[in-house]
Amino acid sequence: MGRGRGARLYCSPVSAFLPNFLQLLFLALYVLILGRVLMSWVNPRFDSALGRFLYETTEPILQPIRRVLPSTGMIDFSPIVAFLLLSVLAAALRIG
Repeated sequence: MGRGRGARLYCSPVSAFLPNFLQLLFLALYVLILGRVLMSWVNPRFDSALGRFLYETTEPILQPIRRVLPSTGMIDFSPIVAFLLLSVLAAALRIG
């Protein structure tokens, strides 16, 4: 059943904005968490301005994961779990 000659598929600005926003948000979270991991190898006390920023922006994501994971000594697996969760969530939302 045809829709007619003048029928067009309409993509609203909101439906185009949301996937792009989520993709950008997930990318930013990946970069922030990766930056924190790299910073922890160089400056584990996070006493620089960049270190404090990375710590304060990623800690709300990593702390709940860290509470669920069993203690592994000096190795923190919460960034790896966060990367996996972000990947699964992006795949579920089909944005990544």
